[in-house]
Formats: sequence, structure tokens, C-alpha cells
Amino acid sequence: MKALVLEEYNKLVYKDMPTPRIEDNEALVEVKACGICGSDVHGMDGSSGRRHTPLIMGHEASGVIVERGPAVTGFEEGHRVTFDSTIYCGTCFYCRQGLINLCDNRRVLGVSPPEYRQHGAFAQYVAVPEHILYRLPENLSFVQAAMVEPVSIAFHAVSLTPISLNDSAVVIGSGMVGIFVVQALRAAGCGTVIAVDLEQSKLDLALKLGADHGLLAGEVDVPEEVRKLTDGRGANIAVEVVGNTIAVNTAINSLRKGGALTIVGNLAPTVEFPLQEVVTRQISVAGSCSSSGEYPACLDMIARGVVNVDALVSKIAPLSEGAEWFRKLYNQEENLMKVILTP
Repeated sequence: MKALVLEEYNKLVYKDMPTPRIEDNEALVEVKACGICGSDVHGMDGSSGRRHTPLIMGHEASGVIVERGPAVTGFEEGHRVTFDSTIYCGTCFYCRQGLINLCDNRRVLGVSPPEYRQHGAFAQYVAVPEHILYRLPENLSFVQAAMVEPVSIAFHAVSLTPISLNDSAVVIGSGMVGIFVVQALRAAGCGTVIAVDLEQSKLDLALKLGADHGLLAGEVDVPEEVRKLTDGRGANIAVEVVGNTIAVNTAINSLRKGGALTIVGNLAPTVEFPLQEVVTRQISVAGSCSSSGEYPACLDMIARGVVNVDALVSKIAPLSEGAEWFRKLYNQEENLMKVILTP
């Protein structure tokens, strides 16, 4: 099969690779669409420590089952599917509690930290365990289905956030996941939704897809502007989707007393944290990791048009051109949001 292989850091090669052999509980999926995730772009240069070469990356994908192992009973050849990015064991302490994203034996498609190597979906074929497969709604395209992973991350974060009807919310970071958070907050019943970013083009898209206000960080005092929009108190809730000191502090300072912050972004391994501010104003802080069973609901909402994914797809390109599109994303060229590669 053909695959896009990270042969060494910053060197992606489109080449022949062995077609995966499936285990008894796996299906062989012919990949029809696979999105380039920001973690793949950051991992390409080795800085994340989770993309040891050689590796086939890619975990935001959809396709058609072309072969199944003898133990696979819920799917057949020809079924249109997508799959979770996380391969969880289903038997550990956390899986038994339904916390599959916290699985002790968690493996992620297209990732190779020191402890394992799990080739992903930037290829013609990928082997996938049955328990992470999901059927596609009939009216959902492969490209739309490949977007369900980032959508599920946004909805998982919002599910962990204590939201009351008509709450005000501020979203720090209006990249792809941030814009899906905006849509998820709107679907969850928030009243005023305020998007924050450093780029006006991203704010314009957030406003188009559900935000009531867009604040350009760097040009305005974001917490002060949030207070002006929320009767002088600050937002009820904040979702931080960047992951650095400035973004986390902006989110905390934009909250009212007793507010709640959910952190999705993890760009930096550590941040300076305003402990006294959080304690004396009784701010609740939660971390949100990946997703945990939200795929079926998210697929349905995309299919019904509750969540707009089409507006975030910047380019659909052949897998053979993948190295060039990785380069453009890495260099932040052309104001790209999501690039989908098609084998």
C-alpha cells in the first residue's frame, strides 16, 4: 500500500509500505479521508516526544471496511466507518468506570512515544479494533466524518463544564477545536458566547459559527471587555483551548467569582498559575483529555447540521501531496484551518 511516512523528523515520504495484517478482533479499513491534526504538525519535528520515527501518523479518519477478522461480529465488509483515535483496553480500572480516555493501556493511532508504536491512517489501509469503530450516518461524507475526532474533543470538554441555562461563556483560542467548543456551548444552552483569539480571521469564523462577540487579544484588555459584556461580573464559565500561561491567566481573570474553567489546551507542559486568584475567588478548574464515548452523538449532530464542520475544511488534497501541506501548516501559511488528505 501507499503511505505517508515520517521517515525522520521534518521528512515525510510518500512510499510503499506493507498492508497491515489484522488481528482476529480487527477490521482492515480502506482510508477515504484523513485530517492533519495540529498534534501531527507539532510532532513532525520531534518536539512533542510522541512521534518517534519511522511512523505513519494520522488519527482523524474515515473509510470503508474491506476485510474483518473472525471475531468481528458487528461490522461487515462495505460498511462506511470512522474510528476513535484512542485504542483503549476495556478492562482496566478506568475503562470499567467508562473513563476510556484515561485507560491505563491507552494507545493512540499514528503515535509512537517510547513505550509503543501505533501506525495511523495517512495510508491506503489501517487496521482498527472493532470496539473503536463507528458506522457513519448515510448522509455523512467521508470528509465530514474525518472531522468527528476534534468535534468530540470539544463536546467532551463542554460535558465536563458545569453549565446552567443561559450562562455566559468565554472561549480562549479560536482555532478549530475552539470553534467547535463555541458550537458545543451554544448547543448546550449557553446565552452569551465570547470568542478570543490573536487572529481576526479566526474570530470572524467563530462569529459566523455561533459566537456572539469576538475579542482580539493583544489589542484589547480581554478580561475587562468580558466584564463589560457580562454585567460587570465576568463570565460564568471559560474554556481554554491554547495551553500557555497567558491564555490560562486570561481565562481565569475573565471569570466571575465562583466561575468554572475547563482547560483543553496543552501546548506548554507547565504554566504560571494564579493560585491566590483561583482560591480567593473560588474558581473551579478542570482538565479535559481527548474524548470519552462522544463519537455517536457527534456523528449524529454533524449529520443533522447542528455542528458545522464544512466551514473549517480549508483544503482537500491527495495523500501523495501530504508532505507539502504539512510544510504549509508547519509554517502557518495560507491561513489554513483543516487540511484533509485522501489516499
